Amino acid sequence: MTTASIAKEHYRLTLKNGEHEFYADEPKAVGGGDTASAPDGLLEASLASCTAITLRMYADRKEWKVDTIEVSVNVERIGNNKTVFTRKILFTGHIDPEQEERLLQIAKACPVSKTLLGEIEINSSVG
Repeated sequence: MTTASIAKEHYRLTLKNGEHEFYADEPKAVGGGDTASAPDGLLEASLASCTAITLRMYADRKEWKVDTIEVSVNVERIGNNKTVFTRKILFTGHIDPEQEERLLQIAKACPVSKTLLGEIEINSSVG
């Protein structure tokens, strides 16, 4: 579980997840202090990190010679009902096109990808 706590400072907040504490903020252009990633940046980070970790686990299990994996993600909202995530993956090392294609399939199956592509329900309450 992650908990967000915000006081009166516009719009910096503290996030806690188990033993970990981190922050979010909004850009100065919308009244924030730009002292931490905006919520959309955290969403992008979630998909990017899950993708990279999943790919590393798979490549290691297969003993493929993947030196580094870099994943960049951009989120864009189009109108009120469409969100597009653009994910770009770069590998260094010695992998062939067939391995690269398999890694792309694995990226699409990372847990955060599955969550974002699945049916999502948000239950909210006060108190």
